[in-house]
Amino acid sequence: MPAENHPDYKAELEHSRYILGYVEKSLEATIAKKQKIDSDVDRMKKHFNSDNSQNYIDLMVNTTLQDSLTIRLKNLIAARSKPYFARIDFREDGKEKAEQLYIGKMSLMRDEDQKIIIIDWRAPISSLYYEERLGRAGYLCPDGRIEGDLMLKRQFSFEEGVLKDIFDIDITTNDEFLQAHLGANADNRLKDIVSTIQAEQNRIIRADMWTPLIVQGVAGSGKTTIALHRIAYLVYTYEKSFEPENFMIIAPNKLFLNYISEVLPELGVDKVKQTTFEDFAMELIGKRLKIRDANEKLVDFVDRNSTEEQIARNELVRKASEFKSSMTFKEVIDDYIEAIERDYIPKKDFKIGSQVIYSYEEINDLFLRQYKTWPVAQRLNEIKKHLNNRFKVKKESIINNLHDQCDAKIRKIKATMAESEERQKLIIRLIDKKNAIIDKLQTYSKKAANEYIKGISKLNPMEYYKELIMKEDLFYRLVEGKLPKRQAEFLREHTEKVLKSGFVELEDLAPIIYLKYKIYGMDEKIPVKHIVIDEAQDFSVFQLYVIKKIVRDSSFTILGDLCQGIHSYRGILDWSDVMKHAFDDRKSQMLTLEQSYRTTVEIMEAANKVIGRIDALRPFMGKPVIRHGEKVRLIKKQNLKEIASDILDKIDEFKEAGYKSIAVICKTMDECKDMASLMKKGGNSPVIITGGEKEYKSGVVIVPSYLAKGLEFDVVMIANANRERYGAGELDTKLMYVSMTRPLHKLYIYYHGELTPLLEEVAE
Repeated sequence: MPAENHPDYKAELEHSRYILGYVEKSLEATIAKKQKIDSDVDRMKKHFNSDNSQNYIDLMVNTTLQDSLTIRLKNLIAARSKPYFARIDFREDGKEKAEQLYIGKMSLMRDEDQKIIIIDWRAPISSLYYEERLGRAGYLCPDGRIEGDLMLKRQFSFEEGVLKDIFDIDITTNDEFLQAHLGANADNRLKDIVSTIQAEQNRIIRADMWTPLIVQGVAGSGKTTIALHRIAYLVYTYEKSFEPENFMIIAPNKLFLNYISEVLPELGVDKVKQTTFEDFAMELIGKRLKIRDANEKLVDFVDRNSTEEQIARNELVRKASEFKSSMTFKEVIDDYIEAIERDYIPKKDFKIGSQVIYSYEEINDLFLRQYKTWPVAQRLNEIKKHLNNRFKVKKESIINNLHDQCDAKIRKIKATMAESEERQKLIIRLIDKKNAIIDKLQTYSKKAANEYIKGISKLNPMEYYKELIMKEDLFYRLVEGKLPKRQAEFLREHTEKVLKSGFVELEDLAPIIYLKYKIYGMDEKIPVKHIVIDEAQDFSVFQLYVIKKIVRDSSFTILGDLCQGIHSYRGILDWSDVMKHAFDDRKSQMLTLEQSYRTTVEIMEAANKVIGRIDALRPFMGKPVIRHGEKVRLIKKQNLKEIASDILDKIDEFKEAGYKSIAVICKTMDECKDMASLMKKGGNSPVIITGGEKEYKSGVVIVPSYLAKGLEFDVVMIANANRERYGAGELDTKLMYVSMTRPLHKLYIYYHGELTPLLEEVAE
């Protein structure tokens, strides 16, 4: 309700003014403190002495303080316009009075008595607001579960520091406050959800860090924002144990990273590693590889104008991608590594002259049996120690023998020859010869083991992968019984052609990383403790297995939606496969998000009619929050030119109505280019999203269906949904579903000719 109509308006207004006054006071103090620290850090850097350890310690301490003050300053500036968003009144068991607690994006403590006047939304007690209803309630904290009575839940809306609305609630779902938030424009929604986090979302955000967590969430359930808020929560909760740099988010592409780039800083978290699987793979492999655009393959799969020959070839390409992404291919790599190991040690002894120090059989036994569980390169380091140690013992024995032999010869000379200059020269020659042999032996001992190890042929991971693919007999022997002969032949020939062209496919990265891990180990320990993977349905189980193996001390949050698995030919079909292979069936948790907060009831129901055509995905259909809008509009035109013209007219109408984010979604990139050409108006054409953008720009955009995943817009217009473009196959169904679940408010679907069978039920 409008704030002034609330019975507690005057008291809440007074309190808000008090808090805002304290925010200003804290802001002034923080600015002054930061200015001093900035000055101190500048001075320390100018006069830094690397030999003075105290100088280094002081600089590190002040730099850390500088970073924390920068974050605090940002939070305080944000708090000027919105200091808090909720209040709870909680009477803990055993206490007479209820405590009034105000919750905001940051905590604020009063200097004079150290009383917290704003509680951080991530604090354990804040769970009362997100999860509990009025009455008996409790929350978990480090001291255990605290029980009591929740007597009030109140939400506030501020605009530029002015109290605008007050809502008294029992639960946080389907209330007026949530409705107001869901009705906002797309530009504002991603950054500001802490006030409307729902109970099921809160459980995911606060789930135990060390239990692998898999989240199956419907389109619009807030997976991405939950992922980011989970990182913010974990950074806050474990701030004494970990740095933000110990957390990493892996997103599907750079466009997506750019789309979310401002959210973590808005939540007071900087320096979290944000990357794509491709970039992370390059770090792990230690070499920049050229990767073929995976979307090109997808476009081939959805091309409705393909000839029978192209369709047959595409099916072989799909099967090849599926196999290279599978755990069965991981077994092939394991067998290949065993083949490498069997012939890895050259069949020669480690000798000094003719004397055997270590036989080939002994060395091979160390390699294949004693150090079997170690990466190959690390085994060689251990073997080198064995060679050096035995060489050292043998060397001492040889030197002692040389001394004894030399002494014996000298005694014989002395016994058989009278003292003379010639006898003296003979003895000196014997001693010099002995010393020369010893010197030569000492010199050789320093490099003997190294030279033996250097003689072992070693390839880099990419070369090993090429060898697997290009040695026909080896490859066919390893995949026999695991892949039909025709598919095996195509996979090998196709992959060889790609590798010879200087490229790799996305599906090649996991096996290459795995080869490096098994043969060389990782160069250094990766300082990541928690990894969040978004849009995980398009990752393969092999990819997730490799990441888990390499970042072995880390925990995981994996979020995705099987209904949006447009890369299912190389992605995940069942989350239980992830639990089984990536986490070895160990204790892991799976939570679901069934509620969709993005779209209206009308849009979600239409989208469900499409995805519901796939029986296996029916259990994952979304349930919309009760927010109604206009029906999905199906608009038939004579041709694409008429469609483009009508879209342009509609865009003008939407802009006048205040909608800021408008997307025209086409099935493929070529179709996007055709539509952009038809939509040129006064020299201005909507921006085409290609996926390679360094910066995400909202406004009016044209985007291919496969890049729309994860994005949201106020209004979406699907450019051409006719039968020629979209068949009834699984991939077309998923692409249509993805496109239909992008808008917050309005969905217009255009077509010419005959409507796709996917929308027949919607049309009815």
